[in-house]
Amino acid sequence: MISTIDSLFGIAPEMEGHVPVLAQETLEHLAPRDGGLYLDCTFGGGGHTELILQAAHCSVVAIDQDPFAAKRAEEVKARYGERFIFHRMNFETLDQLEEGPFDGILFDFGVSSYQLDEIDRGFSFRGEAPLDMRMNPESGVSASTWLATASRHQLIRAIRDYAEEKNWRRIVDAILQAQGKDELNTTSQLANLILSCTPARVRFSSKLHPATKVFQGIRIAVNDELGVIERGLPAAFQQLKTGGILCAISFHSLEDRIAKNLFRKWAGRPEGARDNRPQDMREVLAELVSRRPVSASDKEVAENPRSRSAKLRVIRKVK
Repeated sequence: MISTIDSLFGIAPEMEGHVPVLAQETLEHLAPRDGGLYLDCTFGGGGHTELILQAAHCSVVAIDQDPFAAKRAEEVKARYGERFIFHRMNFETLDQLEEGPFDGILFDFGVSSYQLDEIDRGFSFRGEAPLDMRMNPESGVSASTWLATASRHQLIRAIRDYAEEKNWRRIVDAILQAQGKDELNTTSQLANLILSCTPARVRFSSKLHPATKVFQGIRIAVNDELGVIERGLPAAFQQLKTGGILCAISFHSLEDRIAKNLFRKWAGRPEGARDNRPQDMREVLAELVSRRPVSASDKEVAENPRSRSAKLRVIRKVK
């Protein structure tokens, strides 16, 4: 059954089951126009890209480091021809793009629905699979290799800081004890290890599986996701036309904090509670389109539970 968002924006049947989050809100802010040029920095399943291409006779450049996304891009290319260009690359290297500048740029941070649903990629503990978690499986090291060699400091950063896991001490100790014992190779091995050191009262009272946040934190560490965002957002801002719109959708508080602070910096706003610089020491390069992030409506959350934690921040370049 096609959802309300599908009927409003004409999502192609091929996309059914992978509805892009905050679709209506994103389109309203990007406001695609005929002849415009837009950049989708996180192509994934192509949902946001298709919405933009359907909204106006414009062009979209899309990028993604995932080789499986490149295969899905071929289907979009077949439908939209020269209006669509795909590059397989990490968005932290946006300065290497030949296209641009752009009228609008979109980021949709984190793991895509396709990556979560492909059990053998190792992002989820819902099935038995090699513990990989790489967004680009042809680069870097797998999660199993990372866990086998990670120091206590690295594990604390991933599980306490990135995962924001309260039970981080027990889990870190358990992982350190498992190193070198061939016990960190699969998704089920890691999930069972986490369960083994989770108090019973937590296991039976929490709505989330105890491994949920830990898997997320390890994934963030393996892919250096926060570092990539810190480098990618400024690179995108440089590629934006004056008057252009930059949209950033995040699902994690740390992702959102990076976008929030950078957007406030470019808008000439205080970057934190300790930023007491006078206004004449700030350079205003952009304006905040909304002071608070846009969240999914109750209706969207009911139709697509993965949108529950999504936050959209929008900025317009003025200089």
